[in-house]
Amino acid sequence: MRAVHLRGPVVLDDDRVAPEAWLLGDRITFHRPSSVDATLDGWVLPGLVDVHCHVGLGAQGEVDRSTAEQQALADRDSGVLLIRDAGSPADTRWVDDREDLPRLIRAGRHLARPKRYLRHYGRELAEVAELPAAVVQEAVRGDGWVKLVADWIDRDLGPDGDLRPLWPDDVLAQAVAAAHAHGARVTAHTFATEALDGLLDAGVDCLEHATGADPRQIDRIAAAGVPVTVTLLQVAQFAAIADQAVKYPVYAERMRRMHTRRYQHVRDLHDAGIPLLLGTDAGGTIAHGRIADEAAELLAAGIPDADVVAAASWRTRRWLGAPVLGEGDPADLVVYDSDPRVDARVLATPRAVVLRGNRVR
Repeated sequence: MRAVHLRGPVVLDDDRVAPEAWLLGDRITFHRPSSVDATLDGWVLPGLVDVHCHVGLGAQGEVDRSTAEQQALADRDSGVLLIRDAGSPADTRWVDDREDLPRLIRAGRHLARPKRYLRHYGRELAEVAELPAAVVQEAVRGDGWVKLVADWIDRDLGPDGDLRPLWPDDVLAQAVAAAHAHGARVTAHTFATEALDGLLDAGVDCLEHATGADPRQIDRIAAAGVPVTVTLLQVAQFAAIADQAVKYPVYAERMRRMHTRRYQHVRDLHDAGIPLLLGTDAGGTIAHGRIADEAAELLAAGIPDADVVAAASWRTRRWLGAPVLGEGDPADLVVYDSDPRVDARVLATPRAVVLRGNRVR
């Protein structure tokens, strides 16, 4: 079996660093083998995670398999070796059969209402009462996650159109309970302040964006220990979205406010002790392979380098229940010229990407 010496340091988690390790086939070991075939120098991290990504989704909805493959390859080459796909109209189970593509945790399709989300993206339920049953169906189709669209603009309000919740609180609670009963966790798209209390009351497991969280709700999120995927690349587009919403001035003004205070908002979440997750929201209008750009946005918000790197790697892997870099674990790792925990900007320039023991970049 081919052995490669990782001439470290090897970052294992927040406070453990090994001086070296070895690749034995598709596994990692910290015991020196009898012979070594090659060496790889540099700072070694567990493979990066994009926890809000959409393989198989384009600006107009589902894309063909060739395009989805290129999306996954772009993510892989950026160092992302584990993806939580936060909703996709495409059946991407074929990715599991590809040794050269990142590991994929699917959340099924976005669950939304007619005309209350982006066209061709989600599964639209005609009646709110259908949500609990639909959650069960998506839980069975996915890999332990379900994605809800909790709020979106209500255009039926005319010029007063603004972000409004899609689901009554009692239905939300039933839906989250149904997911948990079937062994799945629930994450929710939410921009609006108005949707957050219902989600927290229901026991949601993760929040995507959470741009509307006010100080009281931030305290609630922190007390519940619910992580937030802040998707700053997506929030950076809020001003442009507002510019296009000329028929809906109330909504446009809200989007501009959230855009203006996006960095302060992320600092407030961090300062409250809320676990922050890294997700690019790639797919749709954002290109794949931009995990380093998302990390740079968190740095611009004032999040410490070490916290950004932990969120991009071992902390999120552990939260998802995925291997990190332990004895005998899959050899999914990224190598850098210097310590990313000191300067997270080096995430943009991996020296090597190793997936299932194979150097793919």
